Formats: sequence, C-alpha cells, structure tokens
Amino acid sequence: MKLRNKRYILLLTGILLVSSSCKKFVDINADPNNPTTAQLALLLPSTQISLVGNMYQLNSGTSTFVQQTVFSTGQSRFQQQGTDFSNSWDGFYSQTLNDLELVIGNGTTQQQWGYVAIAKFEKAYLYSLMVDMWGDIPYLSAEKGQANASPGLDKGADIYEKLLVLIDEGIADANKITAVSLVPTTSDVFYTGTKSSWISMANSLKLKLYNQIRLVDPARSATAIKGLISGGAPLINSNSLDFTFKFGSNQNPNNRHPWHRADYQAGKTFYASQSWMDLLFNGDDPRLRYFIFRQNATAGLNNSTNSNGYYGRNPGDGTAAPADQSRRSVFGIYPAGGLYDNTPINNLPLTNLYLTNTGATGAAKVVAVTDGTGAGIMPLITNAMVKFIRAEAALTLATGDDARQNFSDGVTANLNSVSSYAATNGGATLSGSAITGFVNRLLEQYDAADNSGKLNLVMTQKYIADYGNGMEGYNDYRRTGLPVLRPLLSPLNVFPLRLYYSQTELSANTFFSANGSQLQVAQQITPVFWDK
Repeated sequence: MKLRNKRYILLLTGILLVSSSCKKFVDINADPNNPTTAQLALLLPSTQISLVGNMYQLNSGTSTFVQQTVFSTGQSRFQQQGTDFSNSWDGFYSQTLNDLELVIGNGTTQQQWGYVAIAKFEKAYLYSLMVDMWGDIPYLSAEKGQANASPGLDKGADIYEKLLVLIDEGIADANKITAVSLVPTTSDVFYTGTKSSWISMANSLKLKLYNQIRLVDPARSATAIKGLISGGAPLINSNSLDFTFKFGSNQNPNNRHPWHRADYQAGKTFYASQSWMDLLFNGDDPRLRYFIFRQNATAGLNNSTNSNGYYGRNPGDGTAAPADQSRRSVFGIYPAGGLYDNTPINNLPLTNLYLTNTGATGAAKVVAVTDGTGAGIMPLITNAMVKFIRAEAALTLATGDDARQNFSDGVTANLNSVSSYAATNGGATLSGSAITGFVNRLLEQYDAADNSGKLNLVMTQKYIADYGNGMEGYNDYRRTGLPVLRPLLSPLNVFPLRLYYSQTELSANTFFSANGSQLQVAQQITPVFWDK
C-alpha cells in the first residue's frame, strides 16, 4: 500500500489541547527514527483526531444504508461506487494506522507503556471497525511501507483473533503504569490519559467483539461474555466513561462536527431520512426534537405546505432533488451541535405524552453557519451501547445477565446523554419524570413481548441510541436484521453486506489490479465472517 503524504487533517478540539501546528505532525512522520517523549505526546492525539476525521464518508454512508440520514441518492438506493469510501480507507491506512504503528514502535523502544497501551487500544478498535465494514483487509503486511507497497488481504476472522490478543497486550502494558494517568492530560483527546477509563474502554471493546461473533461461535461468545461480566472486568458503565470524540466550536480554523458543517450552510449535503423521522414521531419519542431541526414548520413531502415540517427523503427515492434547501429538515442539536427544535409541531397525536408541544415557544428558521455551536460528538462506544450489547447477549446467548435491566439502563443512559449534552449547548433538558415515564412505557412493551419481540425492542432502541454512529447500526442490522427498515422506493442493488474497496487502492495496489471489478461486485453480496 503506497504511503502518501496526503492528510485529511481535521482541526478539532484535540488540536487545541496539544497547542501544536500541522507542521509538527508532518515533522514527526518525516523523522520517525528520532523519537522523543515530546513527539509521542504530539503524535498520539494526532492519531485520535485522524481516527475520527477520516470517518466522515464511512459514518455518513452507513447511516444512509440504515436509513438514519441520506448522504447520497445512490447509497440510499444501495448503489456503491469505488470512491464512496475511498477517503476513509485511504486516510485510515496512510495516516491513522501509520501513526499508531509509530507510537507503538517508538513507545516500546522508550518503554513509554502508557502511550503504547492507548495506541494498541485505538489500533484494535480501528482494525475491528475496518473488518466489520470491508471484511477481508490488509493487516499483517499493511504497515510495511515501501517494503510491501501492494499488500494482500487477510481474513477478517484471523484479524479478529489477533485484535483480541492485542487488546490484552494493551491492558498488560497499561498495568505496567502504577499512576492513575497513562499519559499527560494534553496527550489524550478521549480520556485525558486516565488509566481506568482506557481499561474500561478496552474491556467494552472485547465485549463488543465477542457479541459480534455470536452467530459463528455462540459457545465461545457466551463463555467470554460471562467471564467479562462475572469476573468483574471494568466496563463502560456510566456516561462519564463513554468513548466519545468531542468536536470544537471554532469556525476558523473549523473544528466543528462535519455534519454541522455540511448542513448549516446554504448548500446542504444531506437529507433527513423520512423513515427515521417517522419512527421517532410515531413512537412519541422526545429525542426527535434533539435529533432533527425543522427549517419550515409546515413543510412535507410532495410539496405539502400543511404538514408538520419533518420533511426529508424516503429511502430509495431516485427522483431529482427539488429546490428545497430552505425547506428540508436538518441535523439537530444532538449529535451534530446544531439547533434544538422548540417549535410547535402540527398534527401531534392527542395521546402523546413525551413528544408534545408543552413549552414549545420557538420558531422554525433557515439555518446558517452561525446557528448552533457545531461542538457535536462522535459516539464510538458508549454506556448505552454496552448495556444494549449485554441485553442482546443475555437474550440470545443465555449469559445469565439481566436483559430487562440492561435494556432499561441502555435507554435511560441515552436519554440522559442527549439531555445533558443539550443542556450545555443551548438546548432544553428532559425532566427526570419524562425519562422515567418513557422508559417505563418501553418496559411495559418489553414485558408483554415474547423473546423475539424483546430482541426487536432492544435492537430498535439501540439503533436510536446509536444515532451519530452509522457503523454500529450497520453492524447490528446485518447481524440481527433489526430494526425492520422501510422498503426502498427504487432500489438499484441489494442491501450491501460489505463496503466497496477504495478506488485508490484498486488502482495503486497490484494485488487488486487483475480482479478489482470482481472484488467490488463480491463485496456487495458477500457477508463478513460474523454475519451468518
């Protein structure tokens, strides 16, 4: 794989924390054979910034596949192109993973075990994500630079095995540090160096991976998950431990959430998915006001002017986009850092208890770059996700865990996360009674359901709580077939079981050159190894 100097540098909060310039990052990569502790302190946060910065295409495309947004008409109709995810693939390999290898190699030489541990956790997370998205990918030979500019593909199942070992190695490296911090606070964008937080993240990643493989090796998954839970391994068990990236609010340099930058301007990139908004509206879900902001309070499909303003695009709609930049719904306050929608909603059912017009005194408006803070978040592994994973595993693997309690805790954690984020970013909070009431209503549905219905409720609520991380929803849908998605109006292909490889990779890597077209076709219809 050819190493390229091209950088997709996203000037985010981490840049401000380390107070360094782009040139310093380039200098580090230009001189990897002369490392110092100070350079590791700059390079590690650079890997974290590039990790999330390179996710834009990946997150937006998978969010489209699972009908939470519409990033492109083609993807909405299940049609992939070789350039759809090129920036993510290329950036991960040429930037993030290269730099992580430098941290691991130089940190090991210097016995800077805190840096090594964090880099191994990041590497395990990123490679597992890439296996989940693309299936078979370069791994063992991917980071050898010009010594192997055209690496072949390693099997996804084999990579997973190595990543589970890598996580344990990282935990062992972290435990070589007796202090509470693995690295200085300014060297870690995610957890400011806190050792216990990183170990909780590492164990939660293991939980996630073992649950992911439950269809192909249920006995192993059950044993491993039981061991993590009964053995007292620290997991992400509070919102304060969420493995979440926090964007900034600056416009120049722009470190705002990429969804905010794409929508809070005159020429908008996205449509809101109509099925996503309908799910929340019909479910009396108070999170709709946080997830979606209406630019027009009465706009609707088919040029309607007497609807409720939740105007988006149906999945698989292949018609040309009308002149609707000022009418379409946009990203709200969560997770993109946009505006909280406090405008009255037309046509609310009289039976609604939680999505109501009580206190709704705002007015719809056409958004501009100055609206909202842009200081959104990217939820990677959260307390809510962990609780839903435990509920799924309990229902499907008989782990002995309390599925009902974890289901309740997962919904509660997400509602609290949305509410607390909004409170510090110009939005309204959800009252404790509203959160409790909403959860109790879901528990009534859970108690009345059979096992299949219980799993449907768990996965649907996880799907809602995962908003902002389309990769997680894409994984869950392929593994469980849940939630039930709306049939496409005009599909161009079948649901994509893997993502297309980068066109850049197909062109530059001689391993792909002979059968690149066939590989891409196979990606669409070939399950990843854990999807049985």
